[in-house]
Parts: sequence; structure tokens; C-alpha cells
Amino acid sequence: MTDPGENAASPRRPSVGVRIGATTMGGSAPVVVQSMTNTDTADVAGTARQVAELARAGSELVRITVNTPEAAAAVPRIRERLDMMGVGVPLIGDFHYNGHQLLEGEPACAQALGKYRINPGNVGFGRKKDIQFAAIVEAALKYDKPVRIGANWGSLDQSMVAALMDENHARAEPWDAARVGREALIRSALDSAARAEELGLPRSRIVLSCKVSGVQELIAVYRDLAARCDYALHLGLTEAGMGSKGIVASSAALSVLLQEGIGDTIRISLTPEPGESRTREVIVAQELLQTMGLRAFTPLVTACPGCGRTTSTLFQELAKTVQDHVRAKMPEWRLKYDGVENLTLAVMGCVVNGPGESKHADIGISLPGTGEAPAAPVFIDGAKAMTLRGDNIAHEFVGVVEDYVARRYAPRA
Repeated sequence: MTDPGENAASPRRPSVGVRIGATTMGGSAPVVVQSMTNTDTADVAGTARQVAELARAGSELVRITVNTPEAAAAVPRIRERLDMMGVGVPLIGDFHYNGHQLLEGEPACAQALGKYRINPGNVGFGRKKDIQFAAIVEAALKYDKPVRIGANWGSLDQSMVAALMDENHARAEPWDAARVGREALIRSALDSAARAEELGLPRSRIVLSCKVSGVQELIAVYRDLAARCDYALHLGLTEAGMGSKGIVASSAALSVLLQEGIGDTIRISLTPEPGESRTREVIVAQELLQTMGLRAFTPLVTACPGCGRTTSTLFQELAKTVQDHVRAKMPEWRLKYDGVENLTLAVMGCVVNGPGESKHADIGISLPGTGEAPAAPVFIDGAKAMTLRGDNIAHEFVGVVEDYVARRYAPRA
């Protein structure tokens, strides 16, 4: 099995494309952003509301828990409510332990979902495992749905782990425990995918994931998995954590893999801060892809961090005002203007880098630092266009951005 870095120079062969509702992942499609609700799925109104919030933030797939008959019965009603709201995002059903029963008992749920997610570590145990796995695959075939086979570090099939440990003891040079664990994850996913194909599910309807919580382990697992298959791959740490820790860990792991061409869809599994919106994981995923140059979702604001030259907080407040404004306007702009997501903006705090950074952006403003003249030159397409002064700079600059968008980007047909 590979260690981190071993396959870094070898680009992955293209994955097989998978169609999920109106969304395509894998193949030549761009990396897809997905998220997951934390509502009780049986709460139709609450779940539909959170799905809509995630979709409007930019989530292209949304996973929901389907763990009880009540949750399964709610799925078609959630789908209907979302369609009435004009939210067409595909729903992914997350099944553990009893998915075979729920899909059989609620055929409307099986039809309404865009994809099924199953965990080979708990789809069934003993003699029932193969039967219950086959039942879910048969439902996917009946309703023409793709399946994500998601192996997880925390719920591995212990009989497989035991068998691999026995194999390892027989080796002349035994692997360490971590390597055996990684092999168990990968084998679980690949063996399950092979079984699904034997049952008739085509490769173009199979997605794999092998999730762990550690950054280096995730990189090692996915490098090996990508080298051994061409299935579409879902990336994400299984429990990234809260706040900056979760963001940094996810970014550190996923950026390495994405740079190597590994991964077709990503989820940032953040633990929300108390009272925080679930949409933060969507925004982090988008910004990760956009800062890597892989996707463009919304104009991003370049802003300086501040120093002793910028004792005023004006540039910080303006940067936040501009970033919040463009995020709020993007749902409208995305419908009206072609290419507006590629707009670049700069809000700088003093004369040192302010004019230079502003000239590199489509629109930039260099605010006066401590001791500088109370004037803020605005640069548009690399040339100085005007100077703003006074107490109304934020409002005026946002107006400049609005005017530029209307002039620069062609209306959508």
C-alpha cells in the first residue's frame, strides 16, 4: 500500500461519470459540492427548509438521514415541497443498518431520492449481509439510481479486519496496524463495488468513499484507492471538527488530493458552532475549490490583514460589507449575468500594496492608512477611475461594484 507522497507525481486516470438527477460528477465534470442536513428527516418542513438553505448557499447535492419508517415516508413530501419552492437539488438518502427495509417499505422514498448512500460496514452482518446489500442494489436498479458505497474508519466490517490481520501475520514482513486498517477500508469499498457490478449496477452509477478523521491517513487512503480504480470518488474527512480546526484539517487533506486530480465531489464535515448556520460547510467547500482555481462560485474579495499602518478598522468593515453584499446578490446575479462569479475585488488598507493589488483586481479600492491623506482611489480594470472621500465610502463603493457588474457581464439569454 502507498504512503503519503508516493503517488504524488502520477495523475489519476479519469473517473467514470455519474449522473445524479440533473447533476453530473466524475468524468470531465467539475468537482461537485455537497452537504448534509442535521434535522430530523421526519420533520418535513424543517428538513425542506434546511435543504433549501444549503442549496441556495451553493450545495449541489444534499444528503439527508433516512433511518426510520417515518423518515422514509417523509422523503417524497420533502421532495415535493422543495420542487414547489423551485429548489431542484438532488437528495441523497443516507442508510445504515435497515436501508433494505426502508427502500422496500417506502417505494416513493426510493423514487424521490437522487442517490443512495450505504455503508458496507453496517449494511448487514453475517449471512444477512450479502442479502441486504443485494436488496439495496436491486432497489437502485429498479429506480435507476446511483449508489455511494461509503466505507468508514469507525464502522469497518470486523470480520474483514480479522481476516486481513490473519493475512498480515502470515507475511514475511508484516504491515503495521495503520496500513492494515487502510487496506481494510479500501478492500471494503472495492469488494462491495465489485459485488454491485455483479448484481448489474453499472460503474457509471457507483461512487466510492473511504473516510477517516486524520489528514495524512485520508491522503494515503485516497491515493491508493485512486490508483486501484476508476470509480467516481467522494472526498471528505469523516469528522473534521469545529471552527478553524475543521476548516484547516479539511483544506489540508482535500487540497493535496484535488491537486493530484483525485476526487469528484467533496463535503466539508464541520461541526457547527452553537447557533451557526449549517451553510458554513458549503461556503468552505466552495472557497477551497475556488482558491485552488478549480471552480468559480462567487466573487471573492482580496483584503490585506492589517498592520500598524492601518489602525483604522474601516478597510476591515468595508471588506466584510463588500463580501457580504456579493454573496447576498449572487443568487440574483447568477440568473442575470453570465460569468459574474469570476469577478475579482480588492479592498486594501494602505498605500504600500493597496494600489498594486487594486490594479490586479477587476475593481479595487485602496483606503487611507494611518497618517495618509483621507482619500480612497478606486481602480477599475487596472486603471484609476475615481477617488472616494468622506463618510459614505462603503455605500459608494458597493454602487461602483453594482454598476460594473451590469456593464461588464452579458445578460443571460
